[in-house]
Amino acid sequence: MQHQYIERDTRQINTEQLYGNEAIEFLYSGIKEQSTWLFRKLTSARTSRLLSYMNYDGILSHRMKAHMGLQTELNIIQDECLEPPENMDSLRKIFERKIRYWECRPMPNDPQTILSPADSRMLLGSFSENSSLFIKGKFFDYEEMLGHNKETWLKAFDNGDFALFRLTPEKYHYCHTPVTGKIIDFYQIPGLYNACNPNAVVSLVTPYSKNKRVVTIINTDVEGGTNVGLVAMIEVVALMIGDIVQCYSECKYDNPISVGTGMFVKKGSPKSLFRPGSSTVVLIFQKNRVRFADDIAANMFYPGVESVFSHGFGKPLIETDVKVRSFIASSFNH
Repeated sequence: MQHQYIERDTRQINTEQLYGNEAIEFLYSGIKEQSTWLFRKLTSARTSRLLSYMNYDGILSHRMKAHMGLQTELNIIQDECLEPPENMDSLRKIFERKIRYWECRPMPNDPQTILSPADSRMLLGSFSENSSLFIKGKFFDYEEMLGHNKETWLKAFDNGDFALFRLTPEKYHYCHTPVTGKIIDFYQIPGLYNACNPNAVVSLVTPYSKNKRVVTIINTDVEGGTNVGLVAMIEVVALMIGDIVQCYSECKYDNPISVGTGMFVKKGSPKSLFRPGSSTVVLIFQKNRVRFADDIAANMFYPGVESVFSHGFGKPLIETDVKVRSFIASSFNH
């Protein structure tokens, strides 16, 4: 079936090209069911790193001669990029490109707005059964997502809301901070390297909570903060993601530093880089602290749009294509 989404800026309904979809379907409907051992091997860190190297640095990357044509095919806007197109002569350079985000990804001035952390396709959800956005348990296991031993955060975000941001391969792959505040916890959870293709997600693999991920807990109720409570930013690896590089910069991409507990971060700043490929960012908010943008919430139920998620989970789940640093939510009382 087709997987369609809504372009936020134009309201246009587009059909996504699902890269490697036949291989994904074979892996998750064939090998996963017939050989658990082989499936775990194919979604291991070692296999993911090998596939990443072959595609972006090794044998397969050397076949890419027409990199200019590929940039056109991927709809990369050259005026946005810091590097001239002739310098982006490998798959890795294309996927790890930097952009003039301060010019081409403006952010709202309102201090209580929450921003998209990535150029991505976005869905909303809630853990509360009283919410119209209730989809608990469909995309990830809540306790597994944050960590079974993280009782403080499991209690803090109970019955809260969340947003999923799915980066497709052609996207700009830096993630930016969605809020301003102080980092009060930062930790990694080991896991697999499942694909985050929609067909893999609806196969009940729940890759967002089974894959390796980096969790950043930000307290925004501090001086100068966004004032929307605690926010969990969870960066999830995927098949062929070599690493998530923490490289926070307050001024453009200058003087990047690693992220850690105690840091004060400003929203809209580059925080990390998926190296390379496609993956997902999940934001989790506390109960009754945020109000999502009306257009994104309405798009979830837009009629006449065909979505793998809607078909797989039996309810309307239409993604909206959003830009990094764009408005996605605000303080509930704002």
